[in-house]
Formats: sequence, structure tokens, C-alpha cells
Amino acid sequence: MNYVLKGLLKPGDHVVTSCLEHNAVMRPLRTLAEKGVTFTAAKVFPGDNDSTVNAFRSALNANTKLIVCSHASNVWGIRLPVERIAALGHQYGIPIVVDCAQSAGVLPINMEDSGFDYLCIAGHKGLYGPMGTGMLITPSGSTLPTIIEGGTGTNSISLVQPDTMPDRMESGTQNVPGIAGLRAGIEFVAKRNPEEIYKHEMKLVRYLYEKLAQMKGVRLYTSEPTEPYFAPVLSFNLGEIPSEMIAQKLNARGIAVRAGLHCAPAAHEFMGTIKQGAVRVCPSTFSNLNETQTFVSSLMKII
Repeated sequence: MNYVLKGLLKPGDHVVTSCLEHNAVMRPLRTLAEKGVTFTAAKVFPGDNDSTVNAFRSALNANTKLIVCSHASNVWGIRLPVERIAALGHQYGIPIVVDCAQSAGVLPINMEDSGFDYLCIAGHKGLYGPMGTGMLITPSGSTLPTIIEGGTGTNSISLVQPDTMPDRMESGTQNVPGIAGLRAGIEFVAKRNPEEIYKHEMKLVRYLYEKLAQMKGVRLYTSEPTEPYFAPVLSFNLGEIPSEMIAQKLNARGIAVRAGLHCAPAAHEFMGTIKQGAVRVCPSTFSNLNETQTFVSSLMKII
């Protein structure tokens, strides 16, 4: 994300993003704002793609040089109509960067068909790669200005950074073990079939939503997760109890969730949970109904 945002944007440029973004987007934009780049966070309307696209359209102005948004919120699982947003941008000659950290390996992604110009992916989530790995995929890499230069092992006589990809963006010794692990994760996901993974995880999330909706004191923030408006992520709170305390109690029962702000304060501002945070449940292809039922019974005991 930093390669793209800091490589493309110049003082005076304007960016349109969404109100649900992770700090992977918001912190680079905040840093660039100190150098004269402006940005507008378009409101997302869960379950109403027409209104979301119109919000992005209204946020564009004559200086808009880039659209950047998540494929799916890492907190609420809300999917953005990124294909339609990409088409909107291209009507005005504006490229789009899509953050697929929460969606890669789970939701269908076809760069060419979707019109994405830059795709940014974290390797440790739905692709089952090692932590600290990631990918930038783009057909425009050779024209993307660099923010890091150095040894690439190619054309070493020249002090000019190569124009050829991928070495243009890969200075220094690469994390070969991490890359090998990420490849193994991608092959695993391809074998399992992302569509099947999505159906499996959504089935568990819907079951969990139905059970939590019946529990006294449990606060849910979205409608029931359904296709195509949600990714398999569910966040909740229990009354006014700090989300970290609920996560700690679940952890004591052998259940791993994440609580707090999830590095996405913008998403919590959107839902009014900035002070309390939320407890996030994120099933994987390895999760099963038995474990989901154990989660439900454990939470009932905590209540």
C-alpha cells in the first residue's frame, strides 16, 4: 500500500477512500496529508451498493488522482462493490487500489475482469501464508515510482533502479522462506477452492449470528451476513463490558478471538464502537460447526 500511495500521489492530489479503512490505508494517507495530499472518506451503506457507489461518485473532484478502498472490512465483514467503484473511477480516468487483506483466498478476485489497477494483499490471512508476507499485484509496476532503491541482482553496473518487474520493487535480499510459505498457502487455497471456503465460513458465521442474536446483552452491529454483501467476519460486544475483557475470558476457555480496534479506528468510528472496540470472530477453512457450538456455549457461560 505504501509503494502505491507514496509512489503515485503528489502535493495537491486528492484521494477518495471509504469510511471503513484499515490503518494500512489511513496512516499513509495521514502522512501524505502533511505533504499536501487531501483525501475524502466516502460513506459506505451496508447492503445498498447503489448508495455506496453514489457516495464515491459525490466524493470525486477535479484533483482526484486515486481511489483506494477495502474489498471487505476487517472488522464488520462488510463488502464494498469494488468492481462498480473501479468502473466509476475509470469513467474519469482514475485508477483504483483495492486492499484485499481480508478477502484474498475467500472472495473471488479477477483483476482483469474487475478493473483493479493495484491489488494489495496480506499473506497471513485467507492465503494461509507466513506472517509478514504480502503482495502487490499490478499491470503498471514498471511505471510506478519507487520509494526504496537498492541491489536487485540485475544490471548492477547501473546506479539507476531497473524498470523491469519485479526487481524494480524488490530491492535487497528477499524473504525466500516467507515467499515459499506464501506460495504453499496459495496452492492450498487453490486446491480447496476459494468458493467452497467462502461457503463453509459463511455457514459458520451465519450460524453464529443467529445464536448471538438470541443472547441477552449481546450487541450485533450489522444485519445477518449474507452473500454478496459480507465476508465471513463477525464482530460483537457484550453490554458495555470492554471487548478485551470478553476476549480474555474466551481465551481462558481455549477460544482465540481478537478484541479492540483491529487497527481500523475508522471502521469503529463508523459503528460508534471507538471506545469499546469489539470482539471479532473469524472462522477459517479449518473451523467446524462443533467448535462454533463450543464458542456459543462458552459465551453463554460468560454471560
